[in-house]
Amino acid sequence: MSFRSQISKLSMGAVALATLSLLTPSAQAAAPESNDPIKIALFDWTSVNLNAKILGGILEKLGYTVEYPTADYLSSLTTGLTNGDLDVGMEFWDTTAGEAMKASDATGQTERLGKLGPKAKEEWWFPEYMKEKCPGLPNWEALKDPKCAEAFSTAETAPKGRYLGGPVTWEGFDDERVEALKLPFTVIHAGTDAAMFAELDSAYQRKAPIMLWIYSPHWAPAKYKGEWVEFPEYTPECYSDPKWGTNPDAKYDCGKPHGEIWKYSWSGMKDKWPVAYKVAKAYTVDTDELNKMSGEIDLGGKTPEDVAAAWIAAHEADWKAWAQ
Repeated sequence: MSFRSQISKLSMGAVALATLSLLTPSAQAAAPESNDPIKIALFDWTSVNLNAKILGGILEKLGYTVEYPTADYLSSLTTGLTNGDLDVGMEFWDTTAGEAMKASDATGQTERLGKLGPKAKEEWWFPEYMKEKCPGLPNWEALKDPKCAEAFSTAETAPKGRYLGGPVTWEGFDDERVEALKLPFTVIHAGTDAAMFAELDSAYQRKAPIMLWIYSPHWAPAKYKGEWVEFPEYTPECYSDPKWGTNPDAKYDCGKPHGEIWKYSWSGMKDKWPVAYKVAKAYTVDTDELNKMSGEIDLGGKTPEDVAAAWIAAHEADWKAWAQ
């Protein structure tokens, strides 16, 4: 669409003029190509929602209408992003969404927009003070010792250890891992990301026993002194072939995979909103910066919108270049 025809569709009121003043000539000529809202998914952890608000804030400055539907993490790859409920998802982790991403790619209705930037790691984690009660850690075989397991127990799980997993929507195969490796642990799933880390903070302050799912990028590995359990290294065969690994009769007898964090879009985004598509594809964020910003929200009480606005203001030259 030409610049002249695009301008003819815009109100020349103060809001439109303010929006246009932010744009370069090439971006003005292309955005917004449609007034339909771009729907960016919100999930159930802090960093993904912060990244959604940063991208959405940029797109709003470029004249787009943005909505933020709350979605299910894994099923969004094969439903929300394919049926029109969502247009963009900002964080899909190789550690937990690998199979769902393959299924999404196979639909032909989504597009992998590239890497977010930070490397993904998720695994069982324990505070350093727990090594006194389970000195074989971080080797996973230490957890098979009933005395070690009992050191991680609570009233609801004793004598078995208690493992606090993420919300069930994250999957992660922790229940299957406990069974496959014959660990005397009970998996308890946190209701929310916030509840999981609130429990960690409470236990850490009291030096109480806790074993839980910790992931990176996140502020927790920097704030709390501890280690990840060292399980047998993940391979794709571990998740698909029972004969692989220490238990020839079960899958998931290994640790969680490591890898990248990916952005996804509905496949029609590039044609319907070309400039927004370019921005989403180009968007990356630094690991340390993301950890710091997530901490400002979870620990400092700031809103995702305020933290996102500060990032957008500080990186104006970057996102304007992405819109070229």
